[in-house]
Amino acid sequence: MLCLETTCDETGAAVVESPWFGPDEAPDPTPVPKIVSNVVSSQIDLHGPFGGVVPEIASRAHLRTILPVIRQAMVEAKMTYDDLDAIAVATKPGLVGALVVGLSVAKTLALTLGKPLLTYDHIEAHLYAAQLAEPETPVFPCLGLIVSGGHTTLLDCRSALDVTWLGGTLDDAVGEAFDKVASLLGLGYPGGPAIEKAAAVGDPKAFAFPRPFAQESRLVFSYSGLKTAVLRAFEQNRYKALDPEASEKLIADLAASFQAAAADSIVHKTKQALKATGHGRLVVGGGVAANKALRNALEELCRKRHVHLHIAPMWLCTDNAAMGAVAYLKWLRGESAPLDCDVMAGLLRPDKPAKS
Repeated sequence: MLCLETTCDETGAAVVESPWFGPDEAPDPTPVPKIVSNVVSSQIDLHGPFGGVVPEIASRAHLRTILPVIRQAMVEAKMTYDDLDAIAVATKPGLVGALVVGLSVAKTLALTLGKPLLTYDHIEAHLYAAQLAEPETPVFPCLGLIVSGGHTTLLDCRSALDVTWLGGTLDDAVGEAFDKVASLLGLGYPGGPAIEKAAAVGDPKAFAFPRPFAQESRLVFSYSGLKTAVLRAFEQNRYKALDPEASEKLIADLAASFQAAAADSIVHKTKQALKATGHGRLVVGGGVAANKALRNALEELCRKRHVHLHIAPMWLCTDNAAMGAVAYLKWLRGESAPLDCDVMAGLLRPDKPAKS
């Protein structure tokens, strides 16, 4: 199966295979597909000058790179298009223009090759990445946590395709907050690695930044106020640090204090969600899952609660097409998408029903 990923600023194509011969022949438990090739074209250099992803630039970059990326994935897999069972593509959530590029190419391939078209949810794929990384260990059912540039979301996952939204951010995603704070502190883009590097020599208790909704039972996050708090602290203290050494310490302390607050909020709400759902597994996906401070805090939480923690390796945490292997589960059920299907840019939530 050929999987395509164009939800945001990474153009991905991957070929995955399994020992299954047809939709009605999969054993129980279902084997996990094998990643044969996984090609990703990054747009970091294009968006770096802006300190974040520019949707129009992202869409145009996908148009330029998606066909070469597909060709490379097929070459690395040593397969022809005749070898494929289906074409899979992420259709939600994401940037609408970027999603349209991927879906248009997937439809064209499915139609011209006479292959089934499969669509998959980018969020469900992020969670399935952990299963790809541990093919011999079942990770579902579980509590799912997505932490990325576009999402900070908790999900009740009864299976890889049976997922219910529990809660998420009311404003900015945690990854976006990392990018904006890094830009504010002059640390560059992408913000996650830059903040983590600066924070390594800073004091996480130097500034008492807020942990929104810490006293509430609602499973919600908020990072807009935290960004503002960092901005105010920076403005109030930067003139006190006129020499280079003091300025460097200020930046490090601000980065460390911000990172601690951002991670604390995630860990606190994850703890509440684990208690509410009773799950014995926590699966974490998304680029921010690579943050060592967050990983350590989640590991400590799971150790105390006797919960199994599953986090995919870095190359599967960030956006990629291999995680689109979750669509194979639909293929096994005999499902396919019509050629007139469309994209859904937003994340479907209980408080935001889909428009009819």
